[in-house]
Amino acid sequence: MEFKSRNQGQLLSKIATNDGHGENSPYFDGWKAYDSDPYHPTENPHGVIQMGLAENQLCFDLIQEWIKNNPKASICTAEGAADFKDIAIYQDYHGLPQFRNAVARFMEKVRGNRVRFDPDRIVMSGGATGAQETLAFCLADRGEALLVPTPYYPGNDRDLTWRTGVKLVPVVCESGDAFQITRAALEAAYKQAQDSNIRVKGLLLNNPSNPLGTVIDKQTLQQSLEFTADKNIHLICDEIYSATVSGQPGFTSIAEIVQENPHCNLDLIHIVYSLSKDLGFPGFRVGIVYSYNDAVVSCARKMSSFGLVSTQTQQLIAAMLSDEEFMDKFLAESARRLGKRRADMCEGLGQVGIWNLEGNAGLFCWMDLRRLLKAATYEAELELWRLIVEEVKLNVSPGAAFHCSEPGWFRVCFANMDDETMEVAMERIRMFVVRKREEEVARKQRRRRRMELEVSLSFRLRREELVMMSPHSPMASPLVRART
Repeated sequence: MEFKSRNQGQLLSKIATNDGHGENSPYFDGWKAYDSDPYHPTENPHGVIQMGLAENQLCFDLIQEWIKNNPKASICTAEGAADFKDIAIYQDYHGLPQFRNAVARFMEKVRGNRVRFDPDRIVMSGGATGAQETLAFCLADRGEALLVPTPYYPGNDRDLTWRTGVKLVPVVCESGDAFQITRAALEAAYKQAQDSNIRVKGLLLNNPSNPLGTVIDKQTLQQSLEFTADKNIHLICDEIYSATVSGQPGFTSIAEIVQENPHCNLDLIHIVYSLSKDLGFPGFRVGIVYSYNDAVVSCARKMSSFGLVSTQTQQLIAAMLSDEEFMDKFLAESARRLGKRRADMCEGLGQVGIWNLEGNAGLFCWMDLRRLLKAATYEAELELWRLIVEEVKLNVSPGAAFHCSEPGWFRVCFANMDDETMEVAMERIRMFVVRKREEEVARKQRRRRRMELEVSLSFRLRREELVMMSPHSPMASPLVRART
């Protein structure tokens, strides 16, 4: 439900009432369509299936089993209630030491124990949203900018800019290069900002990529590090999908690149992390800022008082992440299930001729529906998207919402539903594509018949003209011409 004030322009602040939140976009409109008509297998079987939400629900059974087997980890159980007072009172906003230690060790585990993280550099935040905004506040002033490769997560337009006043300058990446980041694209975006008198303060990379579902290779990370060093700007790496990778190529953290470049300027390197995607805990609001810059750590920690993680959550998470045997099992099984779900979806789409960008990370596929567009325009993309949401009853997200440079690409999420719902969603997609094919065939047949008719009519008229101009035609007689 939305509430509106008749005099909100006078009663509320400009920052509260502007469009900075970004809700006026197809990305959020799709969520609203789902909220107003959610699918349920028995109560609403014709409702909208949510495929616009990047949520990881495939291993909840493993988490629930651990919680049942470890009741002392929570103060909400008889076994853990003795710790209630110590957890309920005010805590240092640096975070519980056991929590920061556990998160640091988990980040190392996800990265194959190839790097080390200092628990004292971990700053808590209310989810990755809060972590992104905190870094933006620390690194840039209002009107300054961050470069962001396209396509990128629509929430960046809200998280990084709404309250900070920071601008985002797109680094245009194209399908011909599999949307890979190139030095030429980085230089072009930087020059565009300079030409517009916008000071660039940093480059934001999302690795693995949302929405592409791909990992950034070591060469590109090295290239990005060199670019930011040359320009003396910050490099921010959002690594919240780092444990969602299945198969090869594996995930490479910017921390590994930094470790291999001991002479790089560490004050310019920062990592955003979260447990929302890797463990499937978005409701716990566990976000992390990890910076190699002492001043940023100090400033971010002061700001973190506006979005701390509850100590009850910290205690539970610390206990779970510290269970090495369980976490090894969880990470392996999560990668297996995500890989299988991705493969099943890609195979199903492939059966009806729908291609996806090749990827092995994230909770989504980057689906190519360009051949279903009536025209190669964003207007045609939005028309197709409305058809999918309103008639097919699937909430997928159009590429325009991700600032994609080419119309016709869509992000489709696959990890936020059970197998049965997934089957229904895939069947709807198949039926839709088959229907669109039949419509296209019928349209081509009508066009061919129309062209044949036009050719036939043209031939007939031409033949009549030739007959009229023939010397044997009565119309060619000098007498007839004289009379006319």
